[in-house]
Amino acid sequence: QVQLVESGGRLVQPGGSLRLSCATSGLSFSIYTMAWYRQAPGNQRELVAAITHSGTTNYADSVKGRFTISRDNVMPTVYLQMNSLKPEDTAVYYCNAKFMGPDYWGQGTQVTVSS
Repeated sequence: QVQLVESGGRLVQPGGSLRLSCATSGLSFSIYTMAWYRQAPGNQRELVAAITHSGTTNYADSVKGRFTISRDNVMPTVYLQMNSLKPEDTAVYYCNAKFMGPDYWGQGTQVTVSS
């Protein structure tokens, strides 16, 4: 059974930093493209960052230069380092695993950026 479990979300002040983690089990992690999505109230779910099995990354324009996605194929876990957080980064952040066939999703972790 595939499981993706996110952690690390919390309330943080503008300008602060957070690191999200997504621990996985039940899949051949090293061959999957892993990604972080987010969904704010009233908005569609959007791609934040992705990393391929070979380490190639891509980012939404809104987070470039502030967020960094990384993966540890031994753990197997994917991370999202978020710096210089803004109120508009407030959302539920979801972990996603994609290869062939259906995607897998975690349950989400809430990030709130507010003073």
